[in-house]
Amino acid sequence: MLETLNPQPQDKILQLIAMFRDDPRSDKIDLGVGVYKDATGLTPVMRAVKAAEKKLWEVEKTKTYTGLAGEPAYNAAMIRMILGSGFADRAASVATPGGTGAIRQALELIKLASPTATVWLSNPTWPNHPSIIKYLGMKMAEYRYFDAESRGIDFAGLMEDLARVQQGDAVLLHGCCHNPTGANLTADQWAQVTDLLLTRGAIPFVDLAYQGFGDGLEEDAAATRMIAAKFPEVLIAASCSKNFGIYRERTGILIALGDATRKPITQGNLNFLNRQNYSFPPDHGARLVTMILEDDTLRTDWKAELEEVRLNMLTLRQSLADELRRATKSDRFDFVATHRGMFSRLGLTEAQVNTLRDQHGIYMVGDSRINIAGLNAKTVPILAAAIAQLT
Repeated sequence: MLETLNPQPQDKILQLIAMFRDDPRSDKIDLGVGVYKDATGLTPVMRAVKAAEKKLWEVEKTKTYTGLAGEPAYNAAMIRMILGSGFADRAASVATPGGTGAIRQALELIKLASPTATVWLSNPTWPNHPSIIKYLGMKMAEYRYFDAESRGIDFAGLMEDLARVQQGDAVLLHGCCHNPTGANLTADQWAQVTDLLLTRGAIPFVDLAYQGFGDGLEEDAAATRMIAAKFPEVLIAASCSKNFGIYRERTGILIALGDATRKPITQGNLNFLNRQNYSFPPDHGARLVTMILEDDTLRTDWKAELEEVRLNMLTLRQSLADELRRATKSDRFDFVATHRGMFSRLGLTEAQVNTLRDQHGIYMVGDSRINIAGLNAKTVPILAAAIAQLT
């Protein structure tokens, strides 16, 4: 049987990680992998997470299974963090292995409920979105999003494409900190998109992987909350990897908002899908998140450190934009300072990206997406000077 298997396409980001690891140069710079790093290049364990782990070690009495949906306290705490109050009666939910697990379960739910529905993705989007959809054999379409010339949003093209969405289609929206571009919709644009999708009878599917990394914990949830308040049905896939710094704990959640009277059936289907894929979701990270969100002292410290992380990325953005302006003697890269989150797409060609890697040891994804958090005060001018040589 195994001899019939064909090679699968390599994940470009994982391939880039391997290339960086094997590069012997001591001054190489990794801007490809999507994890937050401090000025020393470390992805630190947050203070509140350390404190919660110590407390958990002292009080935990068992490692037996949780429920199929995960611990109810975790789900409730995450729903409050993401949506605020007023949605509990409409919200079915399951804990998942990270944000990717939540996205996979959401797509499985769409396929189970409406096998012929089309899932609409922004162009560009995170590569795993189309990969999973294709693997599941689902219908897929794209809507324009990023303007390569302005490095902003092609809003006219976006609205024109979304006007073709059919009733019952699912439209995947990045709740904040768009990956890979870093370009976000304004509040007014969000309102226009929401109104259009309401008239089309679409199901919003929000990927919220970076809450707290953009404009603030509450501010980054604003678009998702507006959508949740307006639409009868919404799917939300959220991750704790970035804002709690617990990447390897694989902690996420899928929230399915619908009619309160249908919540038991929706919840039963979510439980069923968890059972088919991995039975019980991982609990360690979810329990830490719950402890932090339910303890005033831990929550306050966590929010303070998350704000430090956010402000550090904004500082790096502004520094890079300033350095690029000086090095290139143009405002071509000023957009870097206005984007939000970990990522920005610089607008370089693949050949230029390869030159940066080969000649300067600067690693980024082939579409010129860089992880802003991979920079520091020392490497910002190095990157700017290297880009200036190319452009």
